[in-house]
Amino acid sequence: MMQREKKSTMERATNRWAPPAQIGQLRNVAFAVGAIAAVASGIGAFLTPQRFVQSYLVAYLWVLAAPLGALGLMMLHHVSRGAWGVLIRRILEAAARTLPFMAVLFLPVLLRMQDLYIWSDPAIVSEDALLQAKTPWLNTTFFTIRAGFYFLAWIGLTTVLTRISRSQDRASEGLSAARRLQSISAGGLVLFVVTVSFASFDWLMSLDPHWYSSIYGIYYMIGAVLTALCLTVVISLWLSGRTPMDGALRPLHFHDLGKLMLAFLMLWAYFAVSQLIIIWSGNLPEEVPWYIERTTGMWKWFAHAIILVHFALPFALLLSSDLKADAKRLVGVAGLVLVMRWVDMFWQAAPSMHLHHLHWLDVTTAIALGGIWTGLFLTQLQGTALIPRNEPFLEEALQHG
Repeated sequence: MMQREKKSTMERATNRWAPPAQIGQLRNVAFAVGAIAAVASGIGAFLTPQRFVQSYLVAYLWVLAAPLGALGLMMLHHVSRGAWGVLIRRILEAAARTLPFMAVLFLPVLLRMQDLYIWSDPAIVSEDALLQAKTPWLNTTFFTIRAGFYFLAWIGLTTVLTRISRSQDRASEGLSAARRLQSISAGGLVLFVVTVSFASFDWLMSLDPHWYSSIYGIYYMIGAVLTALCLTVVISLWLSGRTPMDGALRPLHFHDLGKLMLAFLMLWAYFAVSQLIIIWSGNLPEEVPWYIERTTGMWKWFAHAIILVHFALPFALLLSSDLKADAKRLVGVAGLVLVMRWVDMFWQAAPSMHLHHLHWLDVTTAIALGGIWTGLFLTQLQGTALIPRNEPFLEEALQHG
C-alpha cells in the first residue's frame, strides 16, 4: 500500500513538469521544413556536388554550435552551482543529446573531403613545402580518427551527465547527484575546451592550411555558447506560455539569460578583435592575407554586417534592463544573433573555399540541417521532465522570478 502511494506521488511529481503536448506539433513542423529543404539540397548535390558539400560544411558547423555550446554551458552551470541554470538545464541536456545524430551528419564531410580541404589532395601537397610539413597532422586518416575521438568525448560527457541528472529526480539522489555533476563537469570542461578547439582547427581553420591563429578555437567555442544561449532564450519563451513552465519562467529569469547573452557577446567580440590585432600587428605574410581577403570586395560588406548587426546592435539593445526582462523583445535579439552566427560562419569559411557569391544551396542546406536538428532536439526535450525535481537550488530558482 505504501509503495503504491509512493509511486503515485512520484508520478504526480513527474507529470507536473512534463513537457507540453504542443511540443510534438512543433517537432513535426521542424521535421517537415527540414525535409523539404533537404530534398532541394539533394537536387543541388546531384547538380553541383562540390558546391553542395561546401554549403553543407558551413551549415553543419553553424548547427553543430548549438549542441556543443549547450554541453559547455551545462557543465559551466554544474561547476558554478548557480540557480541561474536550473530552469534551463533540461533544455541544454536535450540539445547536447543530439550530438550522436550530429556525428552521423558529419559523414558527408568525411566522404567529400577532397572538395573541401586542399591538404587532402596529394598532388597539391607535393608542390607545397608548408603543406608537406603539416602532413603528419593534416592527413585524411588522422583527420578521421580525431573526428571520431571528438565525438566520442562529447557524447560520453553528455551521456554521463544527463544520466546523473535524471537520477536526481529520485529524492535519495538529490544532493549526491549534484556533487557528482559538479566534479565530473570540472574535468569535463577541460576536455571540452581542448576538443572543441582542435575540432575548429581541423574542420574550419584548415580550410586555409597556410593560415593559423592560436585563439581560433576559443573564438569558435565562445560563438557556440552564444548560439546555445540564443536557442535557449527562444525555446524558453515558447515554453513560458504553456503549462507547466508558464508558472516557472518569469521576467527575472529572462533577465538573467539576457545578461549571459551580453557577457558572451562581449567575450566573442573580444576574441575576434584580439585575433585581428595580433595578426595585423605581426604583419606575417602567411597570416595577414586571411583578413585582407575578408575585408575587400564583397566580403567587406559581410565584415561590416558582422560588426554592426552581430555585435553593435545586439550590444546596445542588451544594455537595456527593460529589454532583457521582456521575453518577446529578448527573443528578437536572440533570433537576430542566431542568423548572424551563420553569416559569421559563412564569412570565415567561404573565402577559403574560393566562393565568391551566395548560392541557393547556402540557404537550403542551412534550413535543412537547422530544421532536422530542431526536430531531433524537440524529440529529446519531449522525453524528459522539464525540471530536475530534487536539485538543491530548485526552490531558489523558482522563487527568483
